[in-house]
Amino acid sequence: MATKFNDFLNEQLKDPEVKKEYDTLAPEFAIIQAMIDARQASGMTQKQLADKTGIAQADISKLERGNANPSLRTLQRLAAGMGMQIKIEFVPAK
Repeated sequence: MATKFNDFLNEQLKDPEVKKEYDTLAPEFAIIQAMIDARQASGMTQKQLADKTGIAQADISKLERGNANPSLRTLQRLAAGMGMQIKIEFVPAK
């Protein structure tokens, strides 16, 4: 199934307008995926992370679905709850 989606995505990205919007959203998707990957790597459920950080499980779910934009402070709390720290870097634009 992923192959069908990837084929569909690659076809859509041939449209310059779609590609531009996709590239614009890429950093946001990268943060979302990094949060999910970090939580899973720590072996925690959303509920366990919520209990440890004091951030509501529903709010963690919203963040992971991309339905909310976390502040840097929230990201730091989530990272600390997983025994991690945040690393943000600026890189030259392509």
